[in-house]
Amino acid sequence: MSEQTDQREARNVPGTVDELMSLLATCADVWDMPDRSGDPVDILDHDRQCAELLRRDHPDDEELQIAGLVHDIGHLLAPGDDAGHGRTGAVAVRELLGARVARLVELHVVAKRYLAATDSQHTAALSASSRRTLVTQGGPMTNAEVAVFEADPEFAAALALRRADDSGKVVGLMVAPLASWRPVIERVAAQPRP
Repeated sequence: MSEQTDQREARNVPGTVDELMSLLATCADVWDMPDRSGDPVDILDHDRQCAELLRRDHPDDEELQIAGLVHDIGHLLAPGDDAGHGRTGAVAVRELLGARVARLVELHVVAKRYLAATDSQHTAALSASSRRTLVTQGGPMTNAEVAVFEADPEFAAALALRRADDSGKVVGLMVAPLASWRPVIERVAAQPRP
């Protein structure tokens, strides 16, 4: 193995599509809360549901769809770190999937805080686990934080990811298997990086 490969493995950073597919497959029967008190589906099922919702609602944005597919791998890489799992996931996928996908993964937690501050109906519909983790993630945004987030170029996409994240928790929902996402991941990974 090369020194670069060893460094990526030590940081849990998938360097190839095969490595990412393997990491995602590992999310089967892994839960956002180690004691399974969180979401009612495992991380892989949740992420596939989220990606499917984004594919349905945003068919021309494959980067957003793949952000949905990988947005919670931070739970696998850093169990119990509810506040930092978005950042952890973003670091893990940045090199392979690019800055935009990584940014969206990181922003899915930020978008939750935004919606908690601006959309009382959305907040009331949060799962018990999401309401509990909102506290560790900083709680609802302040007015100043709201203004900054609304100016972010990825604001709309981050909200779409968050809404899919909150909806993709249906026990027994049949969605496309992980393998069906490989061509999309390959296209996103092959995009030129600045």
